[in-house]
Amino acid sequence: MLAAELIRAQGINVLALFFETPFFPSKKARESAQSMGLPFKVIDITTRHLDVVKRPKHGYGGHMNPCIDCHALMFKIAGEMLEDERAYFVFTGEVLGQRPMSQNKKSLALIASESGLEDLLLRPLSAKQLPVTLPEEKGWVKRERLMNFQGRSRKPQMELAQALNITGYPSPAGGCLLTEEVFSRRLKDLLSSESDPDLRAIELLKVGRHFRISPHAKLVVGRNQSENKEIHTLTGKKDLVLTSASVPGPTVLFSGDFSDSALELAAAITVAYSDTDDSEIMPVRVVGNAEEKKLMIKVHKKRKFKRFMI
Repeated sequence: MLAAELIRAQGINVLALFFETPFFPSKKARESAQSMGLPFKVIDITTRHLDVVKRPKHGYGGHMNPCIDCHALMFKIAGEMLEDERAYFVFTGEVLGQRPMSQNKKSLALIASESGLEDLLLRPLSAKQLPVTLPEEKGWVKRERLMNFQGRSRKPQMELAQALNITGYPSPAGGCLLTEEVFSRRLKDLLSSESDPDLRAIELLKVGRHFRISPHAKLVVGRNQSENKEIHTLTGKKDLVLTSASVPGPTVLFSGDFSDSALELAAAITVAYSDTDDSEIMPVRVVGNAEEKKLMIKVHKKRKFKRFMI
């Protein structure tokens, strides 16, 4: 938002781009653009981005976040759009030193190079800390009207926002699920069992508790009514759905190897996370493969199954 206002203040038309995947949705960016009257376009890069997530040339950050490769991909795609959008250069709101992995000087230069943009990539908030770019050389952008921000503190950005009368900006925290520990663990597990997971499998990573009960069998256990509904929505044709037949409890999606032993374990987990009464045996309904059946399962405490949780 700040970078866009700095560039627009120089009489330059700006188009905001958001590169969307299952790991970072566009809702907040769309709201921010609307609040500024900024033209906005969403580009779904899921297919190309998944290749980067699986095999990042420059590795991961703290979790499954391939920040350098991800940024290079987004800028590469933006560069591919320049001619069609009749645009001259690309700019971003990055700040030098704000992120230790992807926003140090070496990484910023590497990203500009690998994206193919080279000196057509401008970073207005830190421009005076970085080499002069082509837009500055050509006089399209006046360097003296750009900023020299550096470091992790966001106080200078907040002060600039106040000066530009920008009040409704989102919190900087979160945004990319690949930076989150639990989600990253689930994604890593999914990629280890499926080389080419579909979008439904990725969306399921955002819901419920996940259990890997065998190398080729997995459960997703709903934590509340909303998640139970979401699991039903994301159930595949080959999946089984387990629910407690006598008391309230979770919707459990079972995918993979439907061996008798795996199904019995899945049913036992279903019971453990249900509102069990004092019964020692409880019925579990199993629906899928065009049939329905009921299993009688011994009741165990949740802690018995913690070792299977992803």
